[in-house]
Amino acid sequence: MKVNLNKWAVLSLLPLLAACAGGQRKAQAVQEEESVPVVVVSQVFARDVVQKETYTSTVEANVKNNIAPQTAMRIKSIRVEVGDYVSKGQVVATMDAISLDQAKLQYKNDSTEYFRLKGLYEVGGLSKSDLDAIELSYKVRKKNYENMLENTVLRSPISGVISARNYDVGDMYAMAQPIYTVQEISPVKLLVAVSERDYTRVKKGGQVNISADAFPGESFTGSITRLYPTVDPATHTFLVEVKVPNKDRRLRPGMFARVTLVFGKNHSVVVPDLAVVRQQGAGDRYVYVLEEDGTVSFRRVELGVRMGNEYEVLSGVKDGEKVVVEGQLRIKDGVRVEVKQK
Repeated sequence: MKVNLNKWAVLSLLPLLAACAGGQRKAQAVQEEESVPVVVVSQVFARDVVQKETYTSTVEANVKNNIAPQTAMRIKSIRVEVGDYVSKGQVVATMDAISLDQAKLQYKNDSTEYFRLKGLYEVGGLSKSDLDAIELSYKVRKKNYENMLENTVLRSPISGVISARNYDVGDMYAMAQPIYTVQEISPVKLLVAVSERDYTRVKKGGQVNISADAFPGESFTGSITRLYPTVDPATHTFLVEVKVPNKDRRLRPGMFARVTLVFGKNHSVVVPDLAVVRQQGAGDRYVYVLEEDGTVSFRRVELGVRMGNEYEVLSGVKDGEKVVVEGQLRIKDGVRVEVKQK
């Protein structure tokens, strides 16, 4: 009788055990379904990408001249001040004219004597050697007078802005400092230290864009006028000279500037910056690419130019592929993912 009761007890439990087993299988299936990571992807394409690099530099005058006489003299008049714009040949100062008056008198006397004796020589009343002697003296006096005139009436050798004045009226110019410094600022130039990796990409005549902190949001255009032939072994850079027309004279020597050199275009795949993953402990960059079978592959990429919120990809991703832009923390190489439409 005891055996029969146990048999009926077991039989009565079978449906319950079957129900429990079915519930466990369903829960396991739900759990497996819920464990598939959900990601957002973006399809990427190749397009033309402008190749450029930005370097810092300082605006310089195209030409800088010091204005002063050759010898010590007293300053008679000051004609211009710091900040004034002067034209080439404009009188900027005059010096004491005593020496000039003496030189002028000697030059006039020798000039009169020379032309008198020249007429005498032409009628046979003077030898050629005597005429040559007086002619030499006349030319020396003339040159001395012209030199004294140039050093007494000081003129600007270039068109530009007066950037320094070191003396006042009545001072004795003592050759320690120039009376004036004048700088040509139309155009201006910039010397840019360019990385040696760009040496073969920089070409004379190439166009550049310049921005200055003094004019936020504005851009100026210049061109490459000179490439220096050597590379600095300490910095691994070479100098590039850039000229900017600066017709409105807004750029001034000493201003901090950023110079963007353009090296042409590449036809490259462009990916959102959200897709780029940096590997911990290394400088390598990766992206997750969605494969046709629904899995993702973790690929190392070589990045080029950054353009706002996008990167140029030089290798690692093909035109038309889909990259993961959300959900990278929940996936790893080779796992199957579910794509969420955004």
